[in-house]
Amino acid sequence: MSETTPLRPNLSLAERAYRIRRNALRMGAVQGQGYIAQALGVADILAVSYFHALTYRPNEPQWEGRDRFLLSIGHYAIALYAALIEAGVLPEEELETYGSDDSRLPMSGMAAYTPGMEITGGSLGQGLAIAVGMALALKRKASRSRVYCLFSDGELDEGAVWEAAMSAGSFKLDNLIGVVDVNYMQADGPSRGVLDFEPLAPKFEAFGWFVQRVDGNDIDALVAAFDAARHGDAPGPRIVLCDTKMAKGVPFLEARERNHFLRVEPDEWSLALAALDAGRPA
Repeated sequence: MSETTPLRPNLSLAERAYRIRRNALRMGAVQGQGYIAQALGVADILAVSYFHALTYRPNEPQWEGRDRFLLSIGHYAIALYAALIEAGVLPEEELETYGSDDSRLPMSGMAAYTPGMEITGGSLGQGLAIAVGMALALKRKASRSRVYCLFSDGELDEGAVWEAAMSAGSFKLDNLIGVVDVNYMQADGPSRGVLDFEPLAPKFEAFGWFVQRVDGNDIDALVAAFDAARHGDAPGPRIVLCDTKMAKGVPFLEARERNHFLRVEPDEWSLALAALDAGRPA
């Protein structure tokens, strides 16, 4: 929830998620590529984050009192841009510049380029460690702001993630909320086939985290989980493990063999938009 009145304040979270997906598809069409399957998969998470959970000022991205939303997965930038456009942090007309020279919307997220992008996440596995540092600093400043960190199941292969998880539990950072996109796919293939991370919930619990696991494409479940993470009295960090469906919202892409970089043919971008529009929330 923005601190100021958001654009189109009466829209439902389902409509927000639809619009985020549509923004992402439009950006993908500009370059004919992008990590669109992941963007469609996390749109519900982003809708609940930006239009239910987060405190921020769209016209003042560096406002000190904001909640910080860290995108550890740099190649998901197309998804975050789509949400920032819907939130009014970025103007919609910049959508047409995605991935172009001198654009503020590079294909991999860079904090120096894009308002609302808190970190540069191109080197995977770093986001949670940065989030721990931010959360600890905010604690020491007696700030009421929270730090959210969205990272992927593939990043769980990185040892730095588990060092950060142990540190967050040790420091009892109850202002830190981790969100994991569990889509079971990474660059080298199915995530569990590369390095099996399950059972995931007990691992974070062992490090002192309050853990919830939900369907990451069920908005009501996400709202309940985010509310429990934000307002619960657990003494340490909180994490929401989100099982998501890649390419969610576009049935013919959902049915395609899952791939880290889903190829969409030039004539399919308009078809994808039409399929998404056909399933628009009532």
